[in-house]
Amino acid sequence: MGAAKLVHGYEVVIGFETHAQLSTQSKIFSRASTAFGAQANTQACAVDLALPGTLPVMNKGAVERAIELGLALGSHIAERSVFARKNYFYPDLPKGYQISQFEIPVVQGGSVSFFLGEEKKTVRLVRAHLEEDAGKSLHEDFIGQSGIDLNRAGTPLLEIVTEPDIRSSEEAVAYAKELHKIVTWIGICDGNMQEGSFRCDANVSVRKPGAPLGTRREIKNLNSFKFMQQAIDYEVRWQIEQIEDGHAIQQATVLFNPDTGETRAMRTKEDAADYRYFPDPDLPPLVISREWVERVRSEMAELPRVMADRFVTQYGLPEYDAAAYFEDTARACGQPKLASNWIMGELSRRMNADDIDFSQVQLRVNAMQLATLIMRITDNTISNNAAKLVFDALWNQSKTAVGSSNMYSLMDITQAASVIDSIIEGQGLKQTPKP
Repeated sequence: MGAAKLVHGYEVVIGFETHAQLSTQSKIFSRASTAFGAQANTQACAVDLALPGTLPVMNKGAVERAIELGLALGSHIAERSVFARKNYFYPDLPKGYQISQFEIPVVQGGSVSFFLGEEKKTVRLVRAHLEEDAGKSLHEDFIGQSGIDLNRAGTPLLEIVTEPDIRSSEEAVAYAKELHKIVTWIGICDGNMQEGSFRCDANVSVRKPGAPLGTRREIKNLNSFKFMQQAIDYEVRWQIEQIEDGHAIQQATVLFNPDTGETRAMRTKEDAADYRYFPDPDLPPLVISREWVERVRSEMAELPRVMADRFVTQYGLPEYDAAAYFEDTARACGQPKLASNWIMGELSRRMNADDIDFSQVQLRVNAMQLATLIMRITDNTISNNAAKLVFDALWNQSKTAVGSSNMYSLMDITQAASVIDSIIEGQGLKQTPKP
């Protein structure tokens, strides 16, 4: 992790818990819809409401998305995991407990690597476990009343928990952005932070270098990268001031108020024993075969970091640049496998033939141009052979016409006349679903 950045002589220690809402059409234990924005309490069925006689049934799609995350993060996927009841009482929790996982989660270990500037950082993961979301309390202050909307009750979540490896608010935001990028890239979560699909809790403490871990306070429900950094920075300053004034930090759950830029205590932080976890008697253990895992693996899009690793190993390229080029190309065209094939094929062949380094590739064919070219293939505007001619022309012509919008000498290329201008300019990119 390298030397920690000190704040007024204190080391900052941060761990993250992220709730990623899974992209299933129905809830984790029922067939009720997960669509956002419906009228209150119209998407809460008898199972979600825990009416007598109802039984939960596991959503296979939620399990497959958990497997995908485990594969993406290099985690161990448990062949047998167990659901538990997390007992607490709150108006938006109709059962009086939440179905979650405790002792044996489905995803164990793994890591998330990212760049802070051009410095590579790695945060270790403890686990990722499946659970259901609670409902939502609605407070109408102007009439002095509160209501409950149970549409979210039973919505499938993956809670992704890190080790306390993060050492600054900047690093925390970089980690959260990378995790957000991964879950949206592989398509298990839409990542909409405003709608609550991707919510982060930051456990923050401070200590003198070499001292034991300090008492942490958990900042709940951070749904903006900007507010995330502001909240952590404020909390760090507040804890240091309290310690310097001779006060002990009390473990607590806090909320961040973006209007005041301050955190405030919501409740005393609970420990696992307070929730009285025990195995859910209505759900059998979740058993995942190796064949199931391998089938999911075979259907996944290649991750930017995997592509970058191969590119770095084969050509000795800067990892940061290789990952960015592949990711920009694949995101723009929506075809990660084709992007990988073109980069490892035509682009690599040209690099070898011309004996150039990766910094010059961007001047020949940039990511947006390559993405546009791939899109013209997938929409059958040009053939694969014609696309190779276009790529060669772009590569050679850019030696003397980099950045020029007047490259019309390429217009006579077979089958490419109608699209060459848009490819040269990297324009005409339609919006495509994230892979």
